[in-house]
Amino acid sequence: MHIFSIIFPLIFIVALGYSCCRLKFFNEQHIAGLSKFTFYVSLPAFLILNMSQINLQQSISPSAFLSFYIPVLCIFGLGILIDRFYLNKPSRNNEVINYQQHSVFGLAGSYSNMVLVGIPIVIASLGKEMIAVAFMIITFHSTLLFALTFLIGAKGNAKDFSWYNFAKSMVLNPIVLSIGCGLVINVSGITLFDDLAKGIDLLAKPAIPCALFVLGANLVFYTIASNWLPALISSILKILILPAGVFIVATYICQLDEQIRNVLVLLSASPVGVNAYLIASQLKQHQATLAGTVVLSTILCMFSFTLWLAILL
Repeated sequence: MHIFSIIFPLIFIVALGYSCCRLKFFNEQHIAGLSKFTFYVSLPAFLILNMSQINLQQSISPSAFLSFYIPVLCIFGLGILIDRFYLNKPSRNNEVINYQQHSVFGLAGSYSNMVLVGIPIVIASLGKEMIAVAFMIITFHSTLLFALTFLIGAKGNAKDFSWYNFAKSMVLNPIVLSIGCGLVINVSGITLFDDLAKGIDLLAKPAIPCALFVLGANLVFYTIASNWLPALISSILKILILPAGVFIVATYICQLDEQIRNVLVLLSASPVGVNAYLIASQLKQHQATLAGTVVLSTILCMFSFTLWLAILL
């Protein structure tokens, strides 16, 4: 019942977003407007406010960083191997290796929707004070995995990859930018005057429910591809094998504090983020697979989160 009370409110909001969009109460234009408010106003306000107030000494942990990213990189590599030698094995007549295709599938099994799903789960199950660790992980998440995807896809060829354009897109990302601003406020010791802090807090309050509602609504626009097997494989990698790897490394190798370990496992058990689909579309590789994985992993994460919460709590 305790786990049900954690999971149900989040599922309810996601299901409400999906139902409202499926029943045409909201159309794609409405959801686009709500998404823009959520990702460019409300979530940045939430991240700035919380990042400016966290205890940095407690949140910065090299062991926690390694406990999360060693399994992530291993799953990324495993995804590349699965796509290379099982799903899209070149025929004898065509020995050309499609590095872009393989790297995108690696991304599908390792990229977590931590902002929309991971943070709400961490707050609901472990408390708001534990999101400091989550911010440390989120800061490097997109930068590391997207850079790997592009670099492997380009086979390290600088002509096919622009560090300037990539760095610019990452720095101007609203999530990265807002965490960075919050970090500057925290480190510099700046204190926001009360009225401004209250205004930012009001903008931050709808961030989590709006993010979950938008997540549910957007599921209407993605479909599980007819080639469902790659979507299922990447979903299993993402919501079962990756968190299992994080659990093993954090518990038995790095021997982290139990609460920090739980944060890392829940973040890694989050479904595949929509941004991974955008990367697939940009590279024109595995678009159908990524669209299907976003939907399937989001549906299945309801069961996987129940499993992981039962193990951790």
